[in-house]
This record gives sequence, C-alpha cells and structure tokens, in this order.
Amino acid sequence: MNLKKYIQDIPDFPKPGVIFKDINPLLANPEATAQTINLLAKGLYGFNATKIVGIESRGFLLGILLAQKMGLGFVPIRKPGKLPGKIEKQTYALEYGEDSIEIQQNSISEGDLVIVHDDVLATGGTAAAACELIEKCGGTVVQCNFLMELGFLEGRKKLGNYALHSLIHY
Repeated sequence: MNLKKYIQDIPDFPKPGVIFKDINPLLANPEATAQTINLLAKGLYGFNATKIVGIESRGFLLGILLAQKMGLGFVPIRKPGKLPGKIEKQTYALEYGEDSIEIQQNSISEGDLVIVHDDVLATGGTAAAACELIEKCGGTVVQCNFLMELGFLEGRKKLGNYALHSLIHY
C-alpha cells in the first residue's frame, strides 16, 4: 500500500510558503491506518521498550495506537499548562524565539526504555526536547519514530545519537 497517497499537501498552511502534510485522509482510512501502525511497529519489538511517548498533538494519534499494538504504556508530552501534578519542562529554540513542552514527572520511571513518536520530523527541535525530558525523568530513549520525515529540514542532525526511523520520506 502506498501510504503517501493518503497524505495530502495543503499549500500555505499554517502560513504562506508552508506546504502542510495533512494526515487526516490516512486516519480516515482504516486500512491505511492499520498498515501504518503495522509498519511503524515492525522494527520496534527488538528494543524491549516499556513506554511510547507521543508529542502533542498529532503524535498522540498514531502513538497511542502504536502503544496498544505493542502492549506498552502511552505517555503524552504536552504544551505548557496542559498537564496536572508535578511536571518537568523543557524549553527549546525555534527559528524565531523559543517554545516549551512538558511531561508529568511520574509518567516515566528510572529504567524505562522509551520510544518517542511524532507524526513528522521537521527541524528536530521538539523531538530533541522530548528526548531530554524523558532523560530528566530517568528514562532511556531507545528510538525516535516518525510517520514522515522532511529531509530537507535536516531534523536528524538535532537528534544526533538517537536511533531514528521514519516511515515516509519527503
């Protein structure tokens, strides 16, 4: 199955000059979604992971399905102010300014082996910040996993030594 045919290019969204990769057609098709989860999970069983972390918000969509498929716990990483209780926060640089993400401190334990999942690897800043959060909580990132990778943005460079898998490349 050619999964690229289920990803729609939306020009000038969210701002002029950007071509947004819309995964809604993929999610609307149960066969494409099932194939996606099977292909994403295929190479992950050997890591003996204990958790999958999904990055807000599109990382939640396939991340939780991937966690269910693999029989693992799912942990969300969210934008600031969205999680209750004690949190860890990581700030990271954007092209113009900075942003932050957060995780509940007790959601990752010392010794957890964690797969980080998001829908797209673009510049790598958010994924790198997610890896730092997991490590602050005592977990070990065993792989960064993406549905799509925009190679021309060179996000792999920010993820340096982490194992990385992207299902679709642009």
